[in-house]
Amino acid sequence: MIEKLYELKQTQIDRKLMEKGQLMSQINAIETELAVTQAKINTTGVQPHGAISDFTILQIHKNTMKLHMSKLNAKKKNLDKKYEAVVNELVELQKESEQFNYILEEQKKEKMKALLAAEEEAASEYMQSKYIRG
Repeated sequence: MIEKLYELKQTQIDRKLMEKGQLMSQINAIETELAVTQAKINTTGVQPHGAISDFTILQIHKNTMKLHMSKLNAKKKNLDKKYEAVVNELVELQKESEQFNYILEEQKKEKMKALLAAEEEAASEYMQSKYIRG
């Protein structure tokens, strides 16, 4: 039973590690998109002698990109919270897994002690029977 629980915890740990990796890749993608958008904001411009409407359109475009960046930042914060929750769950699962592993090791030690005791008893009985016959 303990072995099945240990295997279940290991499976859960593997799933959480995959989820953690996916969240990290999403966070990295958002950070990359934020950097690209910021670079676009910094490099976007119009001709110095262009029409006034060019400046208005440029400002609208920059405002749209800033809004997009704020949405990305909000999404990143949400993903960061999820990431922290997954890390905390992963730590708890690893603790539980270690506990089950410890119990399994103790059970193996107990079985080994019982096996050695049985072998010692059998050897002792054999020696006693040998002396009784002999």
